[in-house]
Amino acid sequence: MSKNFDVIVIGGGPGGYIAAIRAAQLGFNTACIDEWKNAAGGPAPGGTCTNVGCIPSKALLQSSENFENAGHQFAEHGIGLKELSIDVAKMLARKDHVVKQNNDGILYLFKKNKVSFFHGRGSFVKAASPEQGGGWEIAVGAESLVGKQVIVATGSNARALPGTPFDEVNVLSNDGALRIGAVPKKLGLIGSGVIGLEMGSVWRRLGAEVTVLEALPTFLGAVDEQIAKEAHKAFTKQGLKIELGVKVGEIKVGKKGPNARVSVAYTDAKGQAQVLDVDKLVVSIGRVPNTTGLNAEAVGLELDERGAIVVDAECRTNLPGVWAVGDVVRGPMLAHKAEEEGVAVAERIAGQHGHVDFNLVPWVIYTHPEIAWVGQTEQQLKAAGRAYKAGSFPFMANGRARALGDTGGMVKFLADAASDEILGVHIVGPMASELISEAVVAMSFRASSEDIARICHAHPSLSEATKEAALAVDKRTLNF
Repeated sequence: MSKNFDVIVIGGGPGGYIAAIRAAQLGFNTACIDEWKNAAGGPAPGGTCTNVGCIPSKALLQSSENFENAGHQFAEHGIGLKELSIDVAKMLARKDHVVKQNNDGILYLFKKNKVSFFHGRGSFVKAASPEQGGGWEIAVGAESLVGKQVIVATGSNARALPGTPFDEVNVLSNDGALRIGAVPKKLGLIGSGVIGLEMGSVWRRLGAEVTVLEALPTFLGAVDEQIAKEAHKAFTKQGLKIELGVKVGEIKVGKKGPNARVSVAYTDAKGQAQVLDVDKLVVSIGRVPNTTGLNAEAVGLELDERGAIVVDAECRTNLPGVWAVGDVVRGPMLAHKAEEEGVAVAERIAGQHGHVDFNLVPWVIYTHPEIAWVGQTEQQLKAAGRAYKAGSFPFMANGRARALGDTGGMVKFLADAASDEILGVHIVGPMASELISEAVVAMSFRASSEDIARICHAHPSLSEATKEAALAVDKRTLNF
């Protein structure tokens, strides 16, 4: 006997569990299916983000930053330490505890909102018959569910290098990079994206010698060029060795086991043959949509050449009553983008008008300094021939940053030359991940840089750098 629901969500990551909760809030009888398991084999909803992505990486970044500060910054504050050590096992255990808190929190939210949870892999079986109430039949293990509406939120997987699969012992994805049991002497990273830089920062702070190999000739090409240059300078000063414009060749793993060595043959930007020999290799070259086990072919669910589910502007697939959100569809692979799409789809099912503007989705890299941005970069505006004004303010002139002892970086505003509407805000520096939200709010209401310049900001605060950068658009900063 099938269990019938108004809405079935396949996937319990940020897009899926949020879609399920919002659908339940709107009065729909809702089910969410998720296959993630914890160490004991129990349910661990939250997807890649909670289990092997956003949440655990931030836990390790915080632990490693504490270690870095104790070793290098505490003395400046008059705090002396005789001995400094790192217990990697305890650090990883704390990370796992943080993950479990989030897993348990999602399960609690399901219970609170009366969302039926099914632990396992959800796959399409067929279109449901009229006797079943119409919609789609979904299998979860031995159980059969029928949903009038189905939201697919199955996320993404790490992309492996051709011919070099992840073994999660020596050649690591984001998953393995979060579970390294001891600080490697030498760590190699292929790809200088978000995951590569964050994981490189963690293990560099703990004592690893880190080398980053990037195929592109420019560093952080999606970031505003001025901000990227500032970040590159900071990372190089910290000891990250970043090689750009390389062509990776053969990768060899020595004898099997945790003590194996990994060698990477590559051609550098000058065309010279090089070999990088490391203890561990993290491959961070992007992610691919996850449709494994969905049985998309059986029901004719359309996928594109990348394997992503094809959707329209409102996240509808080619199948009636079937929607898809998050990493498994087009657009940026970001947890908060998935959440917004999940909410929008639940509201569209209810006849409302959910909306997601990709230009207002903020991006963050949680390194030190942090990097965050929203809207267009200066190079994008130049390429489009858009007339604009720019203004920036350095954290070295900000009183709160000086008190924190964290004065690297800047806030940068880009505004339309005629209307002064904010077109982009870019930050590299302390707490950029928190500061960027003011810019998102401002741009959502099509504010001008003058609007931000006229708002009273608390003193002393890092947010004053945002106000000053807005003032700089009109060349009238007050503290620089």
